[in-house]
Amino acid sequence: MQIGIASDHGGFELKEELKLYLKSMGHEPIDLGTFNEESVDYPDYGILVAEKISKGDLKKGILICGTGIGMSITANKFRGVRAALVNDLFSARFCREHTDANILVIGGRIVGKEVAREIVRIWLETPFTGERHQRRLEKIEALEKKNFKF
Repeated sequence: MQIGIASDHGGFELKEELKLYLKSMGHEPIDLGTFNEESVDYPDYGILVAEKISKGDLKKGILICGTGIGMSITANKFRGVRAALVNDLFSARFCREHTDANILVIGGRIVGKEVAREIVRIWLETPFTGERHQRRLEKIEALEKKNFKF
């Protein structure tokens, strides 16, 4: 599966690690930047992944910044994006089972590499359970249709 991945300078090191991990799992990471540790603005890179998810060009994405908060806020501005800030294994599973999160956001200065790899593995392997959770997603989609003009 192709997976969009991007970071700011605070998440660059972890992004590089997760690209290798994704490849080892048989996935194709689509690196949308940043490409070094020079200071950049996180929205510029969060937008690149979120747009691809919103347009349907990619089904899943991973964003990393220092805390993950800025990337989460940015990505969730796009219709059809369900970006979940996940810094623990429990949330990795439940953001897929309950909200069908299509973008995983990690705090690069908060989560260690080993835990980050496990978060990614759980997030990728956990299916959306549907059922009562689908009804809740439909309510979110109704809000998007009402509030988004693009």
